[in-house]
Order: sequence, then C-alpha cells, then structure tokens
Amino acid sequence: MSLTVLLGIGAYYYWFAGDKAQPLYREVSATRGDLAVTILSTGVVQPRNRLEIKPPIAGRAEQVQVKEGETVTKGQILAWMSSTERAALIDAARARGPEELKRWEELYRATPVLAPISGTVILRNIEPGQTFTSNDAVLIMSDRLTVKAQVDETDIARIRLRQRTRVELDAYPNQPFTGVVDQIAYDAKTVNNVTTYEVDVLPEKTPTFMRSGMTANVSFVLESRQNVLLIPSEAVKNREGKTYVLLPPSKPKGEPEKRGVKTGLSDGRHTEVLDGISEGEKLLVQRLRAGGNGAASSSPLMPFGRKKK
Repeated sequence: MSLTVLLGIGAYYYWFAGDKAQPLYREVSATRGDLAVTILSTGVVQPRNRLEIKPPIAGRAEQVQVKEGETVTKGQILAWMSSTERAALIDAARARGPEELKRWEELYRATPVLAPISGTVILRNIEPGQTFTSNDAVLIMSDRLTVKAQVDETDIARIRLRQRTRVELDAYPNQPFTGVVDQIAYDAKTVNNVTTYEVDVLPEKTPTFMRSGMTANVSFVLESRQNVLLIPSEAVKNREGKTYVLLPPSKPKGEPEKRGVKTGLSDGRHTEVLDGISEGEKLLVQRLRAGGNGAASSSPLMPFGRKKK
C-alpha cells in the first residue's frame, strides 16, 4: 500500500472517526431569589410642569427672596419688584436723604412676585438691582421632576399607567430609586427610522441629588416574582417539546442524568423553576471549549502528530 493511501486513511479517521472531544460542564446551584421581567429604556430628567414667571410690567428687582433648588409653597413671596416709574421715584428720593426715601417707600410700595404653584425654584434669572422687561422670565419653577423615557413602538403596548419602574441616573448609578408611569404619549416620534413614544415616569420619592437634564436608565417591570427557586437559563434545555436539566452523574465517569422540570418566568439570565428541582441541588451547564474540538490545533499530516499544548 502506497504512502499516499496510508496518509489518506489516517486523515479520514482523524477528521471523521477520532478525536471526538467529550463536552465539558460546570456545576451551578438552584437558589432562591427575586425575579423581574423588564423593558429597558433611556430617558432625561425634566420638570413635569415647567412654569416661567414673568413680571406684568418692566421694572427693577428690589429683593429676591429665594434661591435655586429652594422649595416654596403656592402664594409665597419670591421677590419684590419696582415698576420703571417707582424705581425712578425711589432713586430720586434716595438722593434727598434717608427720611425722604422712607416716606416714598411707604407711599409707593414695591410689588410682590408670588409663587403661582407649590414646587421648586429651578432657575433664578434675576438679582437685586437688575432691570427686566415684561418678556423676561425672572424665575422658573417646577412642581415635580419626572423622567421622560423613550419606549420603542414594539414595547409600548406593554406599558400601562401606574406601572412600577426602577430608575438609575447615569451620574449616580449606585443609587437607584423606584417610580411609577404617570403618562403615556399618544403621538410618536421618529428619529433615524426608529419610532418611539414618550413615557413620563414619576419618582415615588424624588432624590435630593436628582437634577433637571440628567440622563436616566429606566426599567419598566412587566412581571415579578419574590423568593422563587431560580436556575441559570443556560441550564434549561428543550427538546421535542420537553424541558429538562442535566444533573451530575451518579457514578464516577458516568454520563450526566436528565431530569424533566417545569419552568415559569424568565428574564433571560435566570429562570423560575416550579417543579422538578430542589433548593441547593446541583445542575450542569455545558462549557464551550476554546478553539472548538481541537481539530484546528493539529494535523495528521504533521510529521510528529499532534502539537503538545
């Protein structure tokens, strides 16, 4: 038999008959925990109601009694202002002395600027002595901060009012907080051929570090389970309509054992087990071999056989 034929037979057995690597497994355990199925979205913190306070007439600010971030109540005095005419009279009286100034201040009192709603002063555009026109927003208020999230059109049907959410701000990723869906837009927005709907998420308790303009990640909770038995989703196998898991072999060097299970909710990473597995029981998850089955690392035509690793 020629050398060429021998090499051909050797190559055949190498590639098709030999070197069938046995699968590798790692052990995992069934544990108890909480599980939630969510829809992920991004959003921006914005005021729910943004109110610009503009003076009725042009004039000058005499006193500003609030600062940015201060919480005020409806009807509270935010500032005192003078009309252009009053400002001119007061300046003239001030030049004549303190007694004349006091008399004109009592005769011609400054006008108060009142808070129209209860909320937070988010912007102060005026300082004492500064002049303004009737078109200038001297103060800007917000009743509450919300997160305006953009939800894809394929997911919007699963969003409902008062739905629970979990919010993480990019600036404070380790301090998440909860919220509820407050409003769902009916009009869509299309950007780069992606259609989304705006959903307002209202924090159940607004964190002190939350600021307008911050970027947020929102998780809309569709379903949740507490204290259920969980296993990694990669441990669950389906074949011919049957769901099962692999257990460690009962005998040394034996084959993994199959066991049928009944599963419930899954978030993609973990799966709820309703029946078939006990807490703490060990399961097997197949590991991927580096470089496949090793066939590419050696060749039957090499003069010294396989490469040593």
